[in-house]
Amino acid sequence: RWLRQHEYVEKLNMHGILSASAGQEQLLTELLVTHAKIPVLIGELISVEIWKHKVFPVLCRLEDFKPRSTFPIYVVLHHEASIINLLETVFFFKEICESAEDSILDLIDYCHRKLTLLAARSTKAQAADPVPPQELQKQAEIMEFEISLKALSVLRFITDQVDSLPLGALTRMLNTHNLPCLLVELVEHCPWSCWEAGKLKKFENGTWHVVPPEDQVKMTKLDGQVWLALLNLLLSPECQRKYRFDGFNKSQLLKLRAFLTDVLIDQLPNLVEMQRFLSYLAVTDPAPPKKDLIIEQVPVIWDRILKKNSGKWEAIAKHQVKHAFSLTEEELKLQARRWAQTYSLDMMEALAADKPRCRVCGAEAAKRCSRCRQEWYCTRACQVQHWQKHKPACNLMA
Repeated sequence: RWLRQHEYVEKLNMHGILSASAGQEQLLTELLVTHAKIPVLIGELISVEIWKHKVFPVLCRLEDFKPRSTFPIYVVLHHEASIINLLETVFFFKEICESAEDSILDLIDYCHRKLTLLAARSTKAQAADPVPPQELQKQAEIMEFEISLKALSVLRFITDQVDSLPLGALTRMLNTHNLPCLLVELVEHCPWSCWEAGKLKKFENGTWHVVPPEDQVKMTKLDGQVWLALLNLLLSPECQRKYRFDGFNKSQLLKLRAFLTDVLIDQLPNLVEMQRFLSYLAVTDPAPPKKDLIIEQVPVIWDRILKKNSGKWEAIAKHQVKHAFSLTEEELKLQARRWAQTYSLDMMEALAADKPRCRVCGAEAAKRCSRCRQEWYCTRACQVQHWQKHKPACNLMA
């Protein structure tokens, strides 16, 4: 049942990307709003996040867990990426944000957790979680970084709709989580760029690229998302009324002035308003927010799942090892065929920005394995050379 749900989400995700590239997302958004699926997707997103933190480490510690293939676990890890990618595609639309209703609070908390991970990455903090199988750990780390970047985009789209958010959502973003200061941290440390061997590298479109010297001052899409979120949270009259401009928050926000160069403002002219606001903030002490008597809304999905399964994580892991991840060879072949149908190669090729590359030498490839249609090669010689390594996977997928 869960695999069927994952297939549906994956197909919706791929359909959403293709629709967005063609400027035809309206049909998908109407479908999700009409059937009230946004709260369902948010609940599923948080369920997988909790599984990663509570069940996955336990599962990897089990001594008797020696699966024939780790791909079924990878599919679960990838499920979170598929959902957040789908939400990033559709949350641009106001009606999607409104259809989330009270679950938007859970999504705000989710985005805050992911942005905190990004900030921790920028200061090179290391997680103390148990180490799973090496290759799976590497994939999980890469995926976590990309998921966090998607969460940044989703948060920015949420801030676009501050006037439509439910009661308490704005207070949660501004005061409970202090997102403006967290966004300042991301501007300062910029975890999607780094220097390596004297060259500046930036993460864009799913890969790290070396940036030519003439392009180093160009604003990336991720930089733009942070600045737009800050504009939405700081310049809205309602946000200014609710935010606590105390000594610490004020000093953190004023750090932004060092980054507001003429070159940056030329690329995003709206930042002139931010510059004016910060100049005003530097010489004034805004009044503290009024203490309105309200009943604060709180997110429920995360707490509900944790309370329901408290003390059961090891039992859940053992059950999943026995019934979900220890598949026979025949079951693996059956699942591989289903995955091959779900991850439509033709659709993936349509989404790919670059032409396929040879699995052996990296040259541009025009030939593909005719049995599994998974690997690309530039010549017959490269295919023959790679056959012994590729054969087990090919037999599984064919």
